[in-house]
Amino acid sequence: MAALTQAKRLVIKIGSALLVDRSSGALRKDWLLGLAEDVAWLKSQGTDVVLVSSGSISLGRSALGLATQDLPLDQSQAAAAVGQIRLARAYEEALAPHDIMTAQVLVTLEDSANRRRYLNSRATLNHLLKMGVVPIVNENDTVATDEIRYGDNDRLAAQIALTTGADQLILLSDVDGFYSDNPQSNSNAKRFDVIKEITPEIEAMAGDGLSGLSKGGMITKLLAAKTATSGGCAMAITEGSVHRPLTALENGANATWFTAQGTPQLARKRWISSMKPQGTITVDQGAEGALAKGKSLLPAGVTQVTGRFERGDPVEILATDGRKLGQGLCTYTAYEVTQIKGRQSKDIESILGYQGRTALIHRDDMAL
Repeated sequence: MAALTQAKRLVIKIGSALLVDRSSGALRKDWLLGLAEDVAWLKSQGTDVVLVSSGSISLGRSALGLATQDLPLDQSQAAAAVGQIRLARAYEEALAPHDIMTAQVLVTLEDSANRRRYLNSRATLNHLLKMGVVPIVNENDTVATDEIRYGDNDRLAAQIALTTGADQLILLSDVDGFYSDNPQSNSNAKRFDVIKEITPEIEAMAGDGLSGLSKGGMITKLLAAKTATSGGCAMAITEGSVHRPLTALENGANATWFTAQGTPQLARKRWISSMKPQGTITVDQGAEGALAKGKSLLPAGVTQVTGRFERGDPVEILATDGRKLGQGLCTYTAYEVTQIKGRQSKDIESILGYQGRTALIHRDDMAL
């Protein structure tokens, strides 16, 4: 069993059924205050925390007096717009007494599928975490259509875990783990403590969600586990309705842990290495030495650029003699790199007309 306090970075997914009272549509304030205590405890242990929270549509639906289920798209998006304000304010008020600042981050599937948007999201989230802020992430339901939707926050949480390089992902659910069958209809269903590999047999055991508010069933949780574990992030499914659910998990509450395949850093390096490069960047000996020591690639060390690539595209990094040193995601277009190559980072703004990023390729976006 993994210990939460061992995680350097932790993503926690909160479902609507935990946050919003099913009968009244009101926020479960006492439960949220308990969660805030857990977040404060984790941060006091030096753990970065990201919350991926459902609930905006449920809160907005209640405020607008709409039906409890099966809203048409336009009403769902209107409810999300109203509820998102309430959701963000609820987290802000719950965490403020612990001197924890929050930030609202709204994303769509398109933001992770598009490399430029992905890099922007990643940079923003990482910078917020470095400043001690707890990001509150949700799908941008007010603008998302079916073709750019995650559709459930289980998979969104897994993607956020990979985006931020998290060690662990916790799905606070309406069940206390993954079972061989639906435990509500089969008393002989077995709960798994640890799943090291998601086999076809495990997949066949997945059933539908149990609550009326949650959209994500066990199938979506398995998909989330596949995404997270392949990216080096361990994942747990545990009962979330109890007071201070993360403390309960740390103290041995029932859960199913899915074992990570390697580390987030290794998985990211493999992902970057597997991409088809869109161009090349040749560096001088000084930059080659800096890269070998784990440094980022700066414009000053670049001598030549080839290819036509956009921001976020993968490029090969070559030595002066043509040897391939590695591959990385470039923070500038090919044209921009041509303009700033060989120049100091402080000169970027005067050359390009805007204050860009210091690194041409950040060390976290590089596989050597």
